Amino acid sequence: MELFEFYRKDRWPHVFCPGCGNGTVMNCFYRAFSELALPLDKTAFVGGIGCSSRIPLYINSDALHTTHGRAIAFATGLKLAKPELKIVVFTGDGDLGAIGGNHFINGCRRNVDMTVICINNNIYGMTGGQASITTPHDFQSTTTPYGNKEYPFDLAEIAVAAGANYVARWTTRNVHELAKSMKTALQKKGFTFVEVVSQCPTNFGRRNKMADPSQMLEWFKESSIRRDKDKPALDQVDLNIEGKVTIGEFVDRNRECYEELIGVGKHG
Repeated sequence: MELFEFYRKDRWPHVFCPGCGNGTVMNCFYRAFSELALPLDKTAFVGGIGCSSRIPLYINSDALHTTHGRAIAFATGLKLAKPELKIVVFTGDGDLGAIGGNHFINGCRRNVDMTVICINNNIYGMTGGQASITTPHDFQSTTTPYGNKEYPFDLAEIAVAAGANYVARWTTRNVHELAKSMKTALQKKGFTFVEVVSQCPTNFGRRNKMADPSQMLEWFKESSIRRDKDKPALDQVDLNIEGKVTIGEFVDRNRECYEELIGVGKHG
């Protein structure tokens, strides 16, 4: 599939700021989707509210642009009504983990058959640069000008604990690993979750002395710990207090998905 067969040319130019990581995520997803030769006419995309949640509107397929925090709820209803469709959700840390947190937890618990890609830019990028549930401790935002005194949610660990079948987290530096995880997630039944820690130089970076996107990518390199290679480092630090983030695959299991449990599609 060619790039402009996948995306809606009439929707360009996009709304993303210069240096935003959403373009990298879209590129990785396009590669994963194309390599699997998945049919666009059998795929539906769902997004909530926020920068990354607008990605489905640029893909040349059916899409639902839902209310804030409700992407998982809409996607669940869509999957139950049309079980033959592959469902892909694009969402952000605020949309998924804050206002949509309970839908996220229960989507994982039910193990609904969908792929969720959460672009975590550590802030509310579109709505004014407020602190989100993933803003690192002591970092600045419009609502925490003296530093965020709270500690962040770990969305990947929440997904594991809640019951998702597949969970991985990468940064926008890890493009090859990210595309590979997206391929795994798209091929697997059940709730599959790929978190992407992404740069927001406009609202997060410039308030934290990283206005250049390359500075944020370097920060990702310095603050990331690989689960498969750096176990001694993981054993020695409190991730929240030290400001580190683990990357890699967290879980890959084969629990029955929700549709199998309740018999959706078995009776016509």
